[in-house]
Amino acid sequence: MIAAFEFSLAYAGFTALALAMHRHHRQIWQRGPTALRRIGFRAAGIVCLALALAACVVEDGWFTGLVQWFAMLTASAIAFDFLLTYAPRAAAAVSILAVPIAAAALAGWL
Repeated sequence: MIAAFEFSLAYAGFTALALAMHRHHRQIWQRGPTALRRIGFRAAGIVCLALALAACVVEDGWFTGLVQWFAMLTASAIAFDFLLTYAPRAAAAVSILAVPIAAAALAGWL
């Protein structure tokens, strides 16, 4: 269950970081982001990726946790990349759904 939590946070983090970029923001919402939105998306992306790292480290320790975190980053980046290429709005919608999935996975983990 904790892998779903880590994957969901990593996916949401990559989505937020992508939406902080003009190109991807315009690709999804047909307009560029404001300066405040870019800062907010960057902060949200960094926080989500840091929480995914923390979950991996708490679960398996530093050495194995870092390896697991990089694996989750790779898997979520590939999933986000394919979805952004073929269905950009769905990529953002899945990210919105990733947060409740992460919360449900965390509730099952505790």
